[in-house]
Amino acid sequence: MEGLGALLPSAQSMQLVVAFRDEAGALEVKVEVPGYPRAAVERLGEEVRKSGGTFVELWRLPKAERDALRSRTLAGGTPFAGHEREQAAQELRQHLEALSARGPLPAASTSTSTSAPQATPPAEAPPAPPVARTTSEGESYRATDADPSEPASPDEPPRRARRFAVKLEMEFRTELDFVREHALNISNGGLFVRTAHRPPQDSVVTVDVKLPNGQRLQGEALVVHVVDAPYTGGVGLAFLSDDATFSATLDGYLASLVGEKA
Repeated sequence: MEGLGALLPSAQSMQLVVAFRDEAGALEVKVEVPGYPRAAVERLGEEVRKSGGTFVELWRLPKAERDALRSRTLAGGTPFAGHEREQAAQELRQHLEALSARGPLPAASTSTSTSAPQATPPAEAPPAPPVARTTSEGESYRATDADPSEPASPDEPPRRARRFAVKLEMEFRTELDFVREHALNISNGGLFVRTAHRPPQDSVVTVDVKLPNGQRLQGEALVVHVVDAPYTGGVGLAFLSDDATFSATLDGYLASLVGEKA
């Protein structure tokens, strides 16, 4: 935690949430960066795993899984600003040291209970906190979808969100371009745009999607997949916005598509 500034030097802002549980501690890191710092994220994940912890990039999870994970691990957590990293690290360290000194929790009895027994934690030191990371302003948690005609890259996350074929008018902006195109499929995680204007992978664009009911999806998206083909190429975009209005608008539109397909 104390070394996050050196690990993510391009961060424009940083927020932390620390939560304590009976058996673990959890840390959420929210970072605003101009692009997706893949190498830095991989190094951070490796450090967490080497310490025995669990590293999760929340934006890769479907919304329902993301919300459930945050509810289980981070509910009631204490927020810290980026410059308060040392204080957050100290409180988390104290909690983990207390867990280590306490030893494993007693196993739940099953003689009179109909529920499954709880697993007994190992006797060694407790794991380091799970780390949840974001990639742009706001909370970038959604998984992405690419063109269904293209095979998935081996390093892409599993696609669990249902995709719908659509033809939606949309605009996206980069620092250099303003492009009007059509989105060809959409899901809870993102959309695929067939376009000759292909921003580089890991860059962040601003999107404005016009829905048939007149509502709009406006926010930032991460370029997670680039298809370089003359006529079928384009970009897969992962929604970064976790604004309540954005989520409600997207969820409502997807629900209407489910009704149409039923």
